[in-house]
Amino acid sequence: MLTSEQKQFFNTNGYLVVEDVLDQQNVLAPVRREYTALLDDLYAAWHARGEVTIPPGKLDFHGKLLEAYRAGCDWFQPMDISLPGDRITLDTPMHFGPAIFDLVTNPRLLDMVEDLIGPEITSNPIQHVRIKPPAGDLRDDEVRAHITATDWHQDRGVTHDEADETTMITVWCAVSDATVENGCLQVVPRKPDTAILPHCPKKQTAIADGFVDEASAIPLPVRSGGVVIFHPLTPHASLANKTDGFRWSFDLRFNVTGQPTGRAHFPHFIARSRSNPQSELHDWRQWRAMWEEARARLAVAPHINIHRWASDAPYCA
Repeated sequence: MLTSEQKQFFNTNGYLVVEDVLDQQNVLAPVRREYTALLDDLYAAWHARGEVTIPPGKLDFHGKLLEAYRAGCDWFQPMDISLPGDRITLDTPMHFGPAIFDLVTNPRLLDMVEDLIGPEITSNPIQHVRIKPPAGDLRDDEVRAHITATDWHQDRGVTHDEADETTMITVWCAVSDATVENGCLQVVPRKPDTAILPHCPKKQTAIADGFVDEASAIPLPVRSGGVVIFHPLTPHASLANKTDGFRWSFDLRFNVTGQPTGRAHFPHFIARSRSNPQSELHDWRQWRAMWEEARARLAVAPHINIHRWASDAPYCA
């Protein structure tokens, strides 16, 4: 539960850092094991095909990530908890397992969400894993926000306009410590009159030049197990990872049930309902099945852009 001071800070500034939310043993350790097993399978297949040369037994989790990245083997999409924004095929990889479902539906996390948006909570489909390698190991053409530094944006800006009135928040969950050195988030506090700002298809979908006072940015370091909560209109970005290690986090979003999610073509589910508890989803297999159905449907349908912004808009020229 959030204190009255924490709720007031969030309502005033549009962000909040809360330490020690996710239990290491019962929440994060199972996530680490689940992802370790996933990467072990991926890496073994790459090694069997000769796409990576170092034998699996000689590398730990982070070593496999780095070796695979250097070899051009994509582990991001197979580990992500969403379908991509580009073309979707029948075999586009994604990950939905019991440990990550338990993170998404963690009661303490949902308690904080309830304190801020109320007791009818939908798990929004705009959600991602972020495992960021050292910046010095990134390819020059790397632009994925979940791999490299993230450009300035508002979370409202990466939804479709149907969700412009939706009550929504983002909960950024630190699996590893997030520091200034390894690329923690930074924020420009939301002002009372902050509206949705124009975004452009830049390196990523980002706020147009001149609309963010980057000099007033505040870094937001947080320890493993802590979270950063954002109002959807709060401008934020992430720094580059200047260390030799990886920085690991998850982006989770939640909105008031019954309101548009901003990506209607992706599945959502009720994570908490005080008025109708029977509507809550408690089986991770059903969650996975919802995404598998969406993948099958979208693979044969016309492509749907996940963002609304056009590169020929006046503020993008």
